[in-house]
Amino acid sequence: MGKVLTKMDERRMRKSRQHIEVSRVELSEGWTDLSGFPLGLQVKTLSDDLDETRKEGARTRLVRFAPGAATQTRLMHDYWEEVYLLSGDLGLSDSIEPTDAPTYSCRPPGTQHGPFTSRGGCILLEMQYYPA
Repeated sequence: MGKVLTKMDERRMRKSRQHIEVSRVELSEGWTDLSGFPLGLQVKTLSDDLDETRKEGARTRLVRFAPGAATQTRLMHDYWEEVYLLSGDLGLSDSIEPTDAPTYSCRPPGTQHGPFTSRGGCILLEMQYYPA
């Protein structure tokens, strides 16, 4: 016998991420200022169905810090976040030495993090999601 779909299963199927076949990511265009953050922080969204109201979905994006750019406050959110530093350097604003790429972080919901700064600029891959 086949599986009976629950309302949650049906909602997940409707809300599933878009299929994207292997495709080139052009880093020289398509960046937008990261809303709510200081100038010098930009984002390029790769896939996004994160719904913070319903507490479901996921977002994958690139974040770019210009040289000298910094966030101003500590951050905390209710979804999981995995961050991979692809290139450049990133450090806590109050630490002396930033860390050079490659680095990786995995933050459970409710984890305080930041503020961050990049001396020479960097690009991060962020994956933010609610568990299915």
